[in-house]
Parts: sequence; structure tokens; C-alpha cells
Amino acid sequence: IPLKDEHGETIGAIGFALYDKLQPLQPFYARLHKLQHQLAQTQQHLAAERRAKYTFSNYIGSSPAATQVKQQARRAARLDTTVMLLGETGTGKELLAHAIHAASARADRPFVGFNVAAIPETLLEAECFGAAPGAYTGAEKKARVGKFELANGGTLFLDEIGDMALSAQAKVLRALQEGRITPVGGDKDIQVNVRVIAATNKDLRKEIEKGHFREDLYHRLSVIPIHVPSLSERLEDIPLLAEHFISLVCLEQGIPPKKITDKAIGALQKLPWTGNVRELRNVIERLVILSGKEITEAEVKAYAVPRA
Repeated sequence: IPLKDEHGETIGAIGFALYDKLQPLQPFYARLHKLQHQLAQTQQHLAAERRAKYTFSNYIGSSPAATQVKQQARRAARLDTTVMLLGETGTGKELLAHAIHAASARADRPFVGFNVAAIPETLLEAECFGAAPGAYTGAEKKARVGKFELANGGTLFLDEIGDMALSAQAKVLRALQEGRITPVGGDKDIQVNVRVIAATNKDLRKEIEKGHFREDLYHRLSVIPIHVPSLSERLEDIPLLAEHFISLVCLEQGIPPKKITDKAIGALQKLPWTGNVRELRNVIERLVILSGKEITEAEVKAYAVPRA
């Protein structure tokens, strides 16, 4: 059957092939079934990637500081408003963001997070809000979906929000206030329903004074501010954390379970821990690999601080 344009010129054709037996079509159906299976697996993988990976049980600690932050985070989870997690690097802000989402009414919706500081300023707006087809010279002709749209209906975690460019801050504020975003190079708004959890290790008050952060965005994000304590503020949690990380590392490395002596725990509690829980995790991994049947005080003193 010929296909003709508006001038009557033939530009193509449609053909039909009729089969009285299905056997010749079996390879086609087998390939189609394989593609459908791969598509379903990919969709399941993407859905799993956009679910919360942690719950409050993953935030290890029973100290007053740890108990207080978990209570505050649980209360925040019951509300559908913005949350600001404030604390030093390595204290577990991302873990708490996952836990808040997992305990919220949006738990069955996407959890999308990204580190603002890891994205170049020139690409940050497109990463957040998407880009219309051909928005950049040499870019793909298809549209790019931004993080706000990917998180629609769920939670968007903006880590290191203090490093966000001022131009992007204005658009984030609009998205929070109006529930609409405009892709880069686009002329149509997209309606989004996103709960934002932000985190930073910076003093945003000082950043506002320097003109690096918008005060109106600060107030919009800090409806529920939560201070995440440093490890030095909860040294009594080190025994629990150490036991947890030892078990985890032994399982990951296929090493028989190891014990740690009380004196070794005491030696760990005397260290400064500028890298907080993340640093403790790395130190425990080093101790598990380099120590004998049990981790002793001498081994902590020898291996806890890496030699140059």
C-alpha cells in the first residue's frame, strides 16, 4: 500500500506478510519476550534505586544526642514539609534523609538525591530542573528529565545545599513555593509535588551575610531544622558503632568474626574523629584487615591513624 504526501508523491509503503503457521515467527516472539523481560528488569532496578536505602534502625547509637536526633527526625517524617539537616561531614545526614522518607507518607514514592557540590555550576540547573530538547549546543535532541521531575510525588534530597549557585537557588525557591519548574531552554512549566530535604555542613547564616545564600530560601528550607551531632558529641556510641562496623566489614571481606577489647574501645574514644562516623567506619575496616584474632589497644594506636 503506497504512502503519498500532500502532493501525491510516493514517500513510502506499508506491506503485510500473512502466515498460516506460527513456527516461522517463533524467533521474533522469543526476541520480543526477551526485550520485554529486560525492560521489566530495568524498570524494577530503577524503582529500587529510587527507594530509601536506610531506616532509623540504621542510625546506630543510644546516647542522648543520638536519641534526640532520631526523635526529631521521626517527628519530621510524620509531617509533609521541608527539612534542613545541619552537621559536619560524615555524621550521617544522608542516612537520616533516607530514614525520614522511609517513615513518611511518601515512602512508596521515589527518593531522589544528589550532591549539589559535585555538579558543575553550568550543569546544575539542568540537573535540577531538566532541559528542553536542544537547549545546549551539541546537546541531544531529546528532552532531559531533571531531579525535581524524577522525584515527583516523593522526596528530593539536596546534599551540600550551601554550595548551590544563586541562580539555581531562585528556581528552587520558586519550585518550593509554587510547585512548578521550568526546564532549561523550555517555555512551559511542569507541575511537581516534591518534599525537599536539604543538608549542609556550612553555617548558612554566615553564607547569607556573605551574599552566597538567599535568606528567603534559607527560611523556606529550614521549616524543620535538625542538628546532626558529630561523633565527638556522642563518644558513648563508639562501642555500638565499632561492633556494628566490625561485623559488617567481616561479612563483606569474608573474614571470621573478630572481637575488640575494652581498652581498644577506650583508645578509639580518645581520638579526635574530625571525619566523624565515616572516618570511624574506615578506621574499623583498616583494623579488621590488619589485626589478629582480636583488635587490641596496641593495634588501635598503631593503625588508627594512617602513616604517610
